[in-house]
Amino acid sequence: MARKPAAREDGTDGAPGAADERLFFADQQPEQTFGERRKHEEPSHYHGHRDRLRARFRDSGANALADYEILELLLFRLIPRRDTKPIAKALIDRFGSLGGVFGAPAERLQEVPGIGEAVAFDLKLMSALAQRSLKSSLKDRPVLGSWSSVIDYCTAAMAHETREQFRLLLLDKRNKLIADEIQGIGTIDHTPVYPREVVKRALELSATAIILVHNHPSGDPTPSRADIDMTKMIIASAAPLGITIHDHIIIGRDGYVSFKGQKLI
Repeated sequence: MARKPAAREDGTDGAPGAADERLFFADQQPEQTFGERRKHEEPSHYHGHRDRLRARFRDSGANALADYEILELLLFRLIPRRDTKPIAKALIDRFGSLGGVFGAPAERLQEVPGIGEAVAFDLKLMSALAQRSLKSSLKDRPVLGSWSSVIDYCTAAMAHETREQFRLLLLDKRNKLIADEIQGIGTIDHTPVYPREVVKRALELSATAIILVHNHPSGDPTPSRADIDMTKMIIASAAPLGITIHDHIIIGRDGYVSFKGQKLI
């Protein structure tokens, strides 16, 4: 009859390899949590940079940061495990300014290394939120008394569009905003505008005044001869019906031109 191996001093039953197997499992370290793995995987140099940048924004506000640093601060949250400083700088270099970044189409944003579909979507969402915020400042107050807000909103909405847009800001008798509508979208240097349709829309909404706005994708807001002639045709069509054209604003990346300010109307 076979004898059972005697127990050893180490507590094993003497079976071949039993002690080695127990020693193997005793040497295993507990699995790291995601946070622990992330701490070891991520370079420490930009963790410290992120903390310093957050502290500057918290303590001194946005004016203490350059445009690329503001963008970098946002990208911290959108791209949590990468050094976002070179990505922020590449975006500014590609699109020329912070406004250019937020105004760029999603597909062009994704041409920048490090910007995927999800990050491009989030940047466009931020842009939409900014435009809605600016537009909300025009509600329930006379637009002509909030001219800087009008310019800020139109610039955010149109300055970086790649095609011409013709927009109507339709006002009531107290010059409060009734509607903000894009009347037409054209090519890179032309948008067809029909005075009859402009007046028709104003009558439908009982608007008594209009601010005309369109953009120049070239960046230069200087009005063309066609812009001036078209504006005069709209004024001539609207006046007999008691509709006032307060102004025509051309928006460009390099600024804006007010027909009223230039005494063109």
